[in-house]
This record gives sequence, structure tokens and C-alpha cells, in this order.
Amino acid sequence: MSILARLKPEFWDYSDVAGGPHEHLFNFRRKWTRAAFLMAAVALIPLIFLSAVNYYITQRSIELEKLFLTERLVSNTQRTIFFFFAERRSALDFIIEENSFESLNRPGALPQILKNLKNSFGGFTDLGLIDQHGKQRGYVGPFKLEGKDYSNQDWYKEVFENRIYISDVFLGFRQVPHIVIAVKRVLPDGIFYILRATLDIKKMNDLLLSLEMAGRGDAFLINREGILQTPSHYYGKVLEKLTLPVPKYAPKTKVIEGNDSNDVPLFIGYRYITDTPFVLIVVKHKEELMKSWYKTRTELIVFLLIGIAIILFVILGVSTYMVNRIYVADQKRVMALHEVEYSNKLASIGRLAAGVAHEINNPLAIINENAGLIKDLITIKKEFANNPQLISTVDSIIFSVKRCGAITRRLLDFARHMDVSIQSINLKETIEGVLGFFGKEAEYRSITVSVEVPGDMPPLETDRGKLQQILLNLLNNAYEAMSDGGQVGIMAKNEAKDSVLISITDDGCGILGEDLKRVFEPFFSTKTGRGGTGLGLSITYSLVQELGGSISVKSELEKGTVFTIILPFKIKLKENKNQANTVS
Repeated sequence: MSILARLKPEFWDYSDVAGGPHEHLFNFRRKWTRAAFLMAAVALIPLIFLSAVNYYITQRSIELEKLFLTERLVSNTQRTIFFFFAERRSALDFIIEENSFESLNRPGALPQILKNLKNSFGGFTDLGLIDQHGKQRGYVGPFKLEGKDYSNQDWYKEVFENRIYISDVFLGFRQVPHIVIAVKRVLPDGIFYILRATLDIKKMNDLLLSLEMAGRGDAFLINREGILQTPSHYYGKVLEKLTLPVPKYAPKTKVIEGNDSNDVPLFIGYRYITDTPFVLIVVKHKEELMKSWYKTRTELIVFLLIGIAIILFVILGVSTYMVNRIYVADQKRVMALHEVEYSNKLASIGRLAAGVAHEINNPLAIINENAGLIKDLITIKKEFANNPQLISTVDSIIFSVKRCGAITRRLLDFARHMDVSIQSINLKETIEGVLGFFGKEAEYRSITVSVEVPGDMPPLETDRGKLQQILLNLLNNAYEAMSDGGQVGIMAKNEAKDSVLISITDDGCGILGEDLKRVFEPFFSTKTGRGGTGLGLSITYSLVQELGGSISVKSELEKGTVFTIILPFKIKLKENKNQANTVS
């Protein structure tokens, strides 16, 4: 036996044939399914809902924490870069405000100032003094730029208007990325001069590249057009176009979620650095940041699935136990119903058979012997031998005795076939045998009975006792439904190659429409108070099912009723514990 067969409950394939058309009320598999489904829904829906809410809140909280950490990193780094430019700009402001044009243009002045700037701040590579006409009057650095005219360059025009200028990173003829900072001093007489310094970006690069960041983090500067101003680990080199979109301007630090060109989810923190053309960008891979949460999430899902499995196991066990208890109780009910019906029948037949045996058979035997003796005496004595009337009378007595004996044998034969016995039977003879029980009643009540069974009807291989009881129950109901002078019709015909149709028609009172669908239901009776138990048609329905057939009913009030039975010519026995109990 397979494991599945061992686990399958006893009620799984059970079908209560005694339930009539309402056998769905006794469908224990459906009851088990509904009970398990309802309990699972009540138990699991709140659990799954709360788990989903907790999952969302927890994940969102972790994401917000990562966003906050990224925002704080951007703010701190932005302050460092801002101070980097502010210090150098302030140094240039101090130099130009504290020194006149002539003092700055003295031989050796600018080299000393550049030396001091390098020692104090670092990053300065050259220094130039430019007059109000845009010509560089003094210069110290690696190139020969004295006398160079800047009056037509954009940076000169901007510093002329705004008093300060910080350039984007560019290569220039140095072919080295650098930044220019220029400040202007205006004298009371309107004359002005400009101090211009060049900064390398190595120190700024080192600052950004040395930041410790989780989630494959990357920090770099871009200008307002999205050109990289410092190198990036993953998004390009200096002066290359950033593959990510340039974030919209925001006066404060901001962190947004986005995707790169490969649709990898990112946390992008940025800050526009005040008084500079630069935007600080910090990029982190979301999946890397959330890796620890994903691991925890997997464990939680596993625990949740284990919990759901345990709950389902308990629910299935409880449902099986509860439905099985109902099933056992129903089995006891079915057994009790059948025992009542069969006990009543057997008791009735037993009493009838006993009465016939003691009250009829013994006197009949005496009458038969005496009639035979009389006939012998008549035959021997010559004076009576030629009296035909006397001989006819004796023969009539003997014939009546034999007729009574046949009736007695019919009763005993009916009782004898109560046990399960599959045999080949003649349908017409079986019908006529059952009708014999109603012969006198039909005669007293003037009920006309017609039987139509084809002469070439093949024999049925079925249970004679069950078929007799089916016919007996249906005919009994028909006789009770009719008034005196009614008509009963029994018709049989081949329904198909392997089945026969038997219909029993009466012109009695009929059945109400609302009662018609309940006639096969146990304990339902339209004769309540008149001896009806409600078991006859239920038992009949069960017997038809056990013979492998089906039964249906049509009725019209005050016009009559037709019961139609379809039975196979050859019954197929099934191993059914319930049938065994029924016929026990």
C-alpha cells in the first residue's frame, strides 16, 4: 500500500447512496475541504498580512537608514570641499586686500607668496597679477605667461563683473586637469587689479577617492553640465560625460533613488557646492547596501514558510479528525436506518411465514391427504366411479390446496432471497411474483394492473432479493397513493445494449412540487401520522444504487406518479464496506 493510500481518510471515497438526491449533504470530502479551507483562511490570511506589513515596514526603515547615512556622508564631504575652496579663496582675498599692485609686482614678491601658499594650504601651482586692462604684469609658475592678455577671455569678464571667479576643471595648454581661482580688488579711484591662481585637483581627488563607503560607493564632482571634474571608480575619468543624469538643483543635501544604464538600482546623494560650479555626487549600489537585509529576509521567509506548513499540518489533522468523527456518526446512522428497515421486513416476513407454515400448511396437508383418499375410494367403488361431478369436486379441492401451497412457497421464496445472491433472473417472472402479494388487494379495490415486458427480454444477472424489495416498495407506494378503481402500469424495455428501463406508473394523488425533490431523503414522508416512516424510498434509492442503477421520479398532483428505474443487465459488484453493512 502506498503512503498516499495510508494517509487517505476512510471517508475520502465514500458516497452515501441513502442520501437520495441530497447526497451532497453527506459528501464528507467536500466538508473536509471546506473546513480545511476556512480554517486555513482564518489562520493564514492575518499571518500573511501582518508578515507582509512587517516586511514592508522593516525594509523601508532600513532603506531610510541607508538614505540618511548617505545624506550625512554627502553633507560632511560637501563641507570639506567647500572649506577647501573657501580657504584658498580667502587666502587670495587677504593677499590682494593687504598688498598694493606695486608691492605685489615687486621682483620676488609673487614667488615668496606662492611659496607661502604652498606651505600653508597646498595645491597652488602658479600665481599671476593682472592689471585692469587684462594684461598679466607679474607671474610665477612653470610657464612663461608674463604679458599674456586675458581681456577677451570669459573668466576675465566674469571676475570683472562678480569680483571672484572659480573655474571648472580644464586641461589648458598644461594638459593637466586644474582649476583657476581669481579675485579682484577695486581701488577708491576705480582702478582694479586681479590676482589669479591655479590649483591642481590632486588633493581634492585624494579626498574623494579615500572616502570609506559601503555598497560599492563612489564619490566625485561634476559641473552643471554633467562633466566629471574628478575621477570616478565606476562612471568615468576626469572631463568625461557622466552616464547618470544630472540631478536637479536643490539648496540642501538630497538623496534620491535611481538606476544606472544597466538598470541597477542606486542611491544617489548630491549637493550643489555654494559659490562654485561643482556638484558633489555620492553613488551607492542599493543591493549591496541591502545585502544584509536580504539575507535576514530570506531567513524570515523560510521561518514563515515553516510556520505556514506547521499550521496547515495542524489544520489538516484537525479537519480530518472532526470530519472523520462526523463520518463515523453518519455510518452509525446509516446502519441504524438499514437495521430498522430490514428488521421490520424480516420480522414481518418471519411472522407471515410462521403463520402460513403453522396455520395453513398443516391443514392443507390434511386436506390434501383426505382429498386424495376420497378420490381413491371413489375410484375403487363402482357406484361412485361413474359420477363425474363428484370426481370434479375432489379435483377442485386438490387444485385449491396446490394453489395455497404455491402462495406459501412464494412467501418463503421471498424470505429466502433476502441474502445477497447474484443470479440470472427472468424479469417478467420476478415482477409477476411480486404482484402476487398484491393480488387480493387489487381484486378487493378494483385496481387494474398491466405488465408490459418483451418476451425476448434478456435475463438479468442481479440480486433477486434487492430487486424484489425495490419493486415491492414502489408498488406498495403506488397502491397507497391510489383510490379504489385505480390503474397501475409496469413497463420494461431495453434502454441500451447493457441496461433495462423499468417504469412503474400509477394514477394516484401525485406528489407536491416542493416535495418531489425530497422524496428520496431519509425520514421525509408525506404520510406522517398515517404510518409513514420516510425510509421506504430512501432504502429504495440505496438499493438501486447498490445494483448499479439509477432511479428518478416524475409526478403531477392529482394525476399520478411515474418512477423510472434503469438497471444494468449484469451487476458490477464493488468492494464497499457500507454495502456489506447494509446487507448484513
